[in-house]
Amino acid sequence: MFGSYRLQRLPSSHAGIALAARVAAIVIALLVAGIGIALAGMNPLNLGARVITASFGSAFGMEDLGVLIIPLILTGLAVAVAQQVGAWNIGAEGQFYAGAFAATAIGLFVPGEGPLILMLMFVAGMAGGAAWILVPTLARAYANVNELITTLLLNFVATLLVYYVSTGPWRDRSGMANSATPPLSTDVPSFWGIVHWGFPIAIGLAVLVAAVLAFSRWGYEVRLVGSNPSAAKYAGIPVRKHLIAVMLLSGGIAGIAGMLEIAGTVHRLQGGISNNFGYLGIMVAVLARGSPIGVIFSGALMALILNSGIILQTQGLTTSIVLAITGFILFLTAIGDELSYYRITREKA
Repeated sequence: MFGSYRLQRLPSSHAGIALAARVAAIVIALLVAGIGIALAGMNPLNLGARVITASFGSAFGMEDLGVLIIPLILTGLAVAVAQQVGAWNIGAEGQFYAGAFAATAIGLFVPGEGPLILMLMFVAGMAGGAAWILVPTLARAYANVNELITTLLLNFVATLLVYYVSTGPWRDRSGMANSATPPLSTDVPSFWGIVHWGFPIAIGLAVLVAAVLAFSRWGYEVRLVGSNPSAAKYAGIPVRKHLIAVMLLSGGIAGIAGMLEIAGTVHRLQGGISNNFGYLGIMVAVLARGSPIGVIFSGALMALILNSGIILQTQGLTTSIVLAITGFILFLTAIGDELSYYRITREKA
């Protein structure tokens, strides 16, 4: 005989169930948002049609999505990489700014142009992001200091540093932009319209990281450290060494995102250049469940949500309403993802 029913959380969820849960969550969120818009006196169906048409009905809309996807994939990948070793990198925002800062320094003060300067900017951006996470990494590895706090606090330092140099020592003296540096002489070449080669770089990097983690011995050891540090230490795996390597890689990827934003999209350093891409990368990684391949799709979803918000603002909705709709969609998506781990089971009497 069977007794009562109970809700049981499983250690993993089926990919199909997880996808269905996310789709259902997004549909419910859109329905609720549509009801709210209708109560405000606007037609939600017309607004939805405008969003779809503006996003997918023209090359310009698709290019806007492509530009947004690049930093979201990379910052999400940075957070997801740290999750592999059981750490939380909340400082992708600061590492983004540090990478942009270092890349701008090369672009402004190293003479020359062309592929060599671009390569130096790429290396500098990665090194800047890795350097910005170095102190939190060593504090976690050698003193067990919580990296949540240290990486988060360094975000504000990096943001203020960029504001200072872009409005002070590195300010454009020509008067064209008082709160930004002069334009860089070297740019990332265009890949499709306004979408630069950072797009295939971001996707390729996510695939490369996923392959290394899945098929290499180093990746297996990293995943073991993240899932069971005690067992990894007992097996002779250098837990501290892997922690440091993965955290530096995480910061370096976020720094690359900053470099590509500078050299490919904005072309000059200025305050607010990140547009909160580092913080949004946390949500991208969460929605991807820490999967390097998953950040490609969750980054695309986040880019669509952000682009939809911009379009809705042009139709008369305020920023607060757009942020509320965006937050509600992400909130229900996260809940749907978590519920996919649960099953209803029957207990024997």
